Amino acid sequence: MNILERLELYRLENRVSQKKLAGMLGVSFATVNRWFNGRTKPNKIQTFHIEKLLKEHAFDE
Repeated sequence: MNILERLELYRLENRVSQKKLAGMLGVSFATVNRWFNGRTKPNKIQTFHIEKLLKEHAFDE
């Protein structure tokens, strides 16, 4: 499972909107929306923060 699939699964399981997720990651809603629609991919810095978010919330599941 790639990082965006894991992020989408986290988002759906925790009922987090794309807008809220964008705020949590410090990016715009449009950026998150483009990731999930396959138009762009997270850069290295964004990937680091996504991984950090997923690790921090791994125990919340």
